[in-house]
Order: sequence, then structure tokens, then C-alpha cells
Amino acid sequence: MTQPLVRFPLRGEIWWTHFPTDPPDKGNRPVVIVSADGRNCQPRANTILVIPLSTSIHKSRPADLFLRSGETGLRLDSVAQADNVSTVRKDQLVEPVLGHRPLTNTQICRLAGLVRVAMGCVE
Repeated sequence: MTQPLVRFPLRGEIWWTHFPTDPPDKGNRPVVIVSADGRNCQPRANTILVIPLSTSIHKSRPADLFLRSGETGLRLDSVAQADNVSTVRKDQLVEPVLGHRPLTNTQICRLAGLVRVAMGCVE
């Protein structure tokens, strides 16, 4: 008997999840996968590192990366909230919607710099 093909999230992709800190009535929200693919594709690693996206762009903060809808394939412009970097279980992720575009390596590295900003590690 063959095993079903497992789709691992890849760095830069936009997936969907519900955070335990979100209100129960709030649906899944988009997140960008920021952990390295070596970890993401490891079958024994059951968690993954993500940064949530928000459409509340009018509340932009210093650790937010603005993303136009045309860059991401999402319906609305959004911000990646680097100060909310989180670990989520892989089995809590919902696969990307057709048409979502992954963030570039440059954007992911910019987010890493914004995590430093959020931690007060600015030189």
C-alpha cells in the first residue's frame, strides 16, 4: 500500500491557520512560512515558524512589512507582523489558495530584520 503524498509548507509560502489567541469566531488567517525548508520538510518536525498577515494596514507598526495584494495574490493589501512571529503545528495549517504568491527571499530576510526591531536589537 502506498502512503498518501504529504504536502510540506515551503519557506515564503502563504498558508492559513487559526491561532489559539484568536477569538473563537475568527476564521483562519493567512501566515507566511519563515522557517527553513530543511525543517519544514522534515517529517518528524511537527511545528513550523510563521509570521501572521493582517489587513489592518492603517495600524501599521515599526515591525510590519507592507505587502501589496498584487505581490501576495491575497484579495487585500496586508502587513506581515514580524513582532508576532509564532510556532504552529503543521497539522493546524491549511494549504494555500490557488493564486497565492510566495514571498521572496529578500522579503523573508527583511522580516528577519524586523523581528530584530521588535526585540529591540537595533544597532
